[in-house]
Amino acid sequence: MIKIRKLKSLLSLRQKLFIKYLLSRDTGEYDNVNKKRWKIIVALAADYGNLGDVAITYAQTKFLKMQFPSYEIIEFPISKTFTSVKSLKKICTPQDIITIVGGGNTGDMYDDIEYCRQFIIQQFPQNRIISFPQTVDFSDTESGRKALQRAIKVYSKHENLILIAREKASFERYQKYFKMNKSMLLPDIVLNLNEALFKYKKQGITLCLRSDDEKKMSKSQEGLLIKSLKQKYEIKYYDTHINRDNLSIKERETELNKIWTAFKQSKVVITDRLHGMIFCAITKTPCVVIDNSNCKISGVYNAWLKDVEYIKMMSIYDIDELQKNTDFLIDIHIEDYPDVDLSMEFQQLINA
Repeated sequence: MIKIRKLKSLLSLRQKLFIKYLLSRDTGEYDNVNKKRWKIIVALAADYGNLGDVAITYAQTKFLKMQFPSYEIIEFPISKTFTSVKSLKKICTPQDIITIVGGGNTGDMYDDIEYCRQFIIQQFPQNRIISFPQTVDFSDTESGRKALQRAIKVYSKHENLILIAREKASFERYQKYFKMNKSMLLPDIVLNLNEALFKYKKQGITLCLRSDDEKKMSKSQEGLLIKSLKQKYEIKYYDTHINRDNLSIKERETELNKIWTAFKQSKVVITDRLHGMIFCAITKTPCVVIDNSNCKISGVYNAWLKDVEYIKMMSIYDIDELQKNTDFLIDIHIEDYPDVDLSMEFQQLINA
């Protein structure tokens, strides 16, 4: 037992995951799927507690079902990537389409998810693969440069892989480094949703703030922010990460409806999470957003949301500017503003 533990400690995460694949068996869980029917796979479907990624999975699946009713849409959870891919491959034909869930994890910060993406690309060399809108962020470090070269090697070998960026900087990285693959610039797929249909009485301010490596605000700045706001407003808290794993599809939809309702019941949301801002856009909730460390929030805002008057973007922390934006948004009549409608932007994706 001690020798096994020592061996495990010497293996990289990628090696451990690949061994899991080698030891896996055909579970037969997709045997009831009609092999003759055309299929679209939603690979890396988020079944963990990041509601931003869960919303992407939900929106991507809904988009595909609406646009391609003749296809069977199959969610393939990221937790089953290495244990059930043999079962999935058994029912797939070269005519089936593989889509990979969008998000902000193409890079070395979330290397486990990036490896899952590369693994799926390698497992389906004959299929058209479409990677939905992503942020691309490989760090300018030795490990980041190595990770980038690994990705280039894997992506470039697939002759029918389409890479979609959700903001300009990522699109330029795709074009610069992944020249063998077709690339596109489209909105985050969650921006294809409209969840502003039900009216609620709005009260107070909801804070939706991150606590990970992407956070740009310091702890002291966050403390000053909360102290300042509490002097004038009722404060509530709701994060887009709920710290749960292995969520069923029903549980995921329940959690999404909870946070969307919480936002719609708020006069203003203040956030430094990308999907905090996007959830405000689709629920028509006034929002002050502070950029994160890799600027993916400002990238998405400048590409798609800069004309939305009820969303105020701040590239740096400034308590006076933040208070000013909050005071302005707290009294607006949201009914006077149009809904966000980016549906025409996705025509390029439908054609793909």
